[in-house]
Amino acid sequence: MIVRTLSSANESNRKVVSPEGSWESTRLLLKADQMGFSFHITTIYKGADFQMHYQHHLESVYCISGKGEVETMADGQVYPITPGTIYILDKHDKHILRAEEEMVMACVFNPPLNGTEVHNAEGAYALQAEAIG
Repeated sequence: MIVRTLSSANESNRKVVSPEGSWESTRLLLKADQMGFSFHITTIYKGADFQMHYQHHLESVYCISGKGEVETMADGQVYPITPGTIYILDKHDKHILRAEEEMVMACVFNPPLNGTEVHNAEGAYALQAEAIG
């Protein structure tokens, strides 16, 4: 059994802050845990507006708190995000995330992240990165 608390993970190397300062992510479950997916609590800061394209990962995102929107680049469709909303990037969807308020999100990645990933120039995570234990 694996038991972790968000507060202890926030005080460890499991908390990753984006270089551009638009989000922070505490990675509670990672590839090294051998569950086949990773689980993160991610905070998107108010005013964030950035493009992502997870070319190597599928992601599900559940909004715990805050308000914003996600736009799919393929068709320009905009979806509001409020507490209780889930969006699933099941086709490696290129998208833009905008935070009207600070948003706290629960995120699941498949394949799992190693722990140190941040977005590259295309808005993706590398398939391999330095592992956090």
